[in-house]
Amino acid sequence: MNSREILGKLIAFDTTSRNSNLELMAWLQDYLNGLAIKSELFFNDERSKANLYARIGPAISGGVMLSGHTDVVPVDGQQWTLPPFAMTEQDGKLYGRGTADMKGFIACVLASLPHFLQQPLTQPLHLALSYDEEIGCLGVPSLVKALAGREHKPALCIVGEPTELKPVIGHKGKLAMRCTVHGAPCHSAYAPSGVNAIEYAARLINRLGEFGEQLAQPDHHDNRFDPPYSTVQAGVIQGGSALNIVPEHCRFDFEMRHLPQNDPQQMVEDLQGFAENELLPRMQAVHPQTAIDFAELSRYPGLLTEPTSPAVQLIRLLSGRDDFATVPFGTEGGLFDSVGIATVVCGPGSMEQGHKADEFVALSELNACDALLVKLADWMSG
Repeated sequence: MNSREILGKLIAFDTTSRNSNLELMAWLQDYLNGLAIKSELFFNDERSKANLYARIGPAISGGVMLSGHTDVVPVDGQQWTLPPFAMTEQDGKLYGRGTADMKGFIACVLASLPHFLQQPLTQPLHLALSYDEEIGCLGVPSLVKALAGREHKPALCIVGEPTELKPVIGHKGKLAMRCTVHGAPCHSAYAPSGVNAIEYAARLINRLGEFGEQLAQPDHHDNRFDPPYSTVQAGVIQGGSALNIVPEHCRFDFEMRHLPQNDPQQMVEDLQGFAENELLPRMQAVHPQTAIDFAELSRYPGLLTEPTSPAVQLIRLLSGRDDFATVPFGTEGGLFDSVGIATVVCGPGSMEQGHKADEFVALSELNACDALLVKLADWMSG
């Protein structure tokens, strides 16, 4: 099967992050078995989802890993004019959820495997396919941990997120947190007798804004990124039950999209210190059982691979381009890079189409990615 045909198979699996991806993994393993390629799965605790890892070529250290995530974002509430989980071809474009982000790349990789098998590879080719990337890179850490502990670890990695096959060497990291304020309710006519959880949550959110303003100062800028500084925002807030009741609880979720060289823990410690030293004493002076809790939702590191890295030199050779860039969205690349696997991001399609109704990838992009992988096979054969 060629990459277009394989993409049609992949799109038919609804691997929205809330769903299991095991049916797709079973199909992938069948496909690999048909090529006599052994693979292994790394399951989540519930055994409802899995990462897949496979290797071909010599059993030695080094080589190149091709990486992608199998989950997709929901289609709920979007105005699709074409079926999201059945691929449609129109005017040289292939439509369906995940065509760009990022089953198109996975299809190209799978279609290229027979060619790799025919070559006298002098170094191994690794394949890593993950789950739950779209909700914070939650699935791949078990695979990263396993690779880090193995005798034969890949040296380089290409994460095939949609970049229109432009070589990307960096992206920001992300830390997502949840803060829950536990106040003390009472009738709103006696508001001073209660502890208003919403008001204290608002003070914390205001503190986040001040922290974000500090990060936006020019001395914190890195012009390789857009925007050129770390950003902070509160994205979800829930609290209160009725206007005439002082709210007992308020919960808000916030995130930091940070430059690779910034430590998001500084933001957490600043906010926790503000809560413990300034807000809690006021709250507990009114009602001693009040509290403020923080919980981590997700985290992944940034990526910034040096232009002199072998991974960057390889993607320069394969893509024929040296206009290295960064992207504003996160990938699993920083996690691979953190265990010594030098990583770049390069794949077919554009994130301009990702996460939208009538998502598509141009057939020409798949063809170009196919050609890039043929060049990679030739390079790995010496």
